[in-house]
Amino acid sequence: MLKMPKTALAPDTGRRPLEGRSAIVTGSTSGIGLGIAEALARAGAAVMLNGFGNPAEIEDNRGAMAEENDVDIAYDGADMSDPDAIRLMVDRAVMRFGQVDIVVNNAGIQHVAPIAEFPPEKWDAVLAINLSSAFHLIQATFEPMRKRGFGRIVNISSAHGLIASPFKAAYVAAKHGVIGLTKVVALEGAEDGVTCNAICPGYVWTPLVERQIDDQATSHNIARDSVIRDVFLKNQPTRRFATVEEMGALTVFLCSDCAASITGTALPVDGGWTAH
Repeated sequence: MLKMPKTALAPDTGRRPLEGRSAIVTGSTSGIGLGIAEALARAGAAVMLNGFGNPAEIEDNRGAMAEENDVDIAYDGADMSDPDAIRLMVDRAVMRFGQVDIVVNNAGIQHVAPIAEFPPEKWDAVLAINLSSAFHLIQATFEPMRKRGFGRIVNISSAHGLIASPFKAAYVAAKHGVIGLTKVVALEGAEDGVTCNAICPGYVWTPLVERQIDDQATSHNIARDSVIRDVFLKNQPTRRFATVEEMGALTVFLCSDCAASITGTALPVDGGWTAH
């Protein structure tokens, strides 16, 4: 028997698109993750923040986000390399929000070295944070989503989930793995209202990237604009950084009812990098 969609586009009622939903966003105390968390909150979702950083700054961001958007914002410092800590974070989110409707796997680390010199412990750490943590968080939230008939999982991969660069063996392997995981989860949730997609950013303008630009300009004694154009944006045909606001807007769309038929995709947001 033909299955009809459970929801249809309705007239604009002034209701925020994610009103009443709740989310966990890993690695969301700064950069891309923080931008995504802020976008979800503006769209009406309660959000569990996660990550490391200055406790006072994290609390300031949490409080401001809650007040500005009139939603419940929590914080959990779970170590994303620890599966038990991930499951406990989910338990605390469920206790606070009632359920978890949205998962954004953004936590990530990087290490750059040639294969012959790549420390095995760095390989293990990058795979644990960038790939295995996504599996553990999905596993802890997937069945309740499926049983309720709604779930949105967004995995932050990378342009390096689609193509490779030298000296980034662990990062490239993990980000490719994230896309494979995304496809499997999409297939398993397809009949039960659970979507899973991957966003694949190129270089995104964040405070971390800004510091890296300044460091390279100083260490190599070259102009800051040259570092931006000839190093960071060499492979992005638009010659501009993507923004955290763009990542947030795309995540909100993928988590909305309007994206119910978008699942199992890897969406580049890379200024044309992977179009080569």
